[in-house]
Amino acid sequence: MSRLLVVQHEESTGPGWWGEWLAAEGVALEVVHPYAAQELPTTEGLRTYDGLLVLGGAMGPVDDADFPWLPATRDLLAAAVGDGLPTFGICLGAELLAVACGGGVRRGPAGPELGVLTNDPTPAAADDPVLSSLPPGAPVLQWHWEEMDRLPPGAVLLATSPAYRHQAFRLGAAAWGVQGHPEVTPGIAADWAREDSPLLLAAGREAADLVAEVERETPRLVRTWRPVARAFAAVVRGDLPLLDDVLGRRSAPPGGATG
Repeated sequence: MSRLLVVQHEESTGPGWWGEWLAAEGVALEVVHPYAAQELPTTEGLRTYDGLLVLGGAMGPVDDADFPWLPATRDLLAAAVGDGLPTFGICLGAELLAVACGGGVRRGPAGPELGVLTNDPTPAAADDPVLSSLPPGAPVLQWHWEEMDRLPPGAVLLATSPAYRHQAFRLGAAAWGVQGHPEVTPGIAADWAREDSPLLLAAGREAADLVAEVERETPRLVRTWRPVARAFAAVVRGDLPLLDDVLGRRSAPPGGATG
């Protein structure tokens, strides 16, 4: 089986649906818990894996003083992009990916996005190896206070939302970041709602209503995001051509000659 390194930042913020979906596609998840004093692999050790998944968390992507493993996580993400290692960042993971590679993150000036909201794919998503299945108005659970206000140089914007433009992006041929939470099960949402109840109330959301919304929308969320997980698993396994390969074949003269 292909081996995927997973960085988990909090006890209640696990791989959720994505853990199930990736395992079903022949990808073995090896989860490291740096918040529980487990050491992250070195950038050299990262090369023994077939891919990298960095999950979400309540901290900000540069809260290094309180969460001392964040610099090492950013180093892993930068190394993965440099090596072309299949990589996926979810919420905080996407923010860490952006910061690690020259982008910017700030407190969202429009306030938090909370609940099952919509993402719209950009035209560039149509050719993307992982996110091409996203339909217009794709539902995704949002649970974030930060905004990726500046994508890294060379990043390709793949999805937007009415509140915040940078919802999904690709960096290089094999790294993706999404601001939403395609991995969250109703159980994870219930844990977060208990933990974040005061923050949710301050933002005008009742915890019980938010959990009920996730439960009600789960079938639609699964239909939308399981194909994305399946496509990423294919990239990790090496079974899906990366975008550069696809575009190269399209532009090659008949017969495959490249001149």
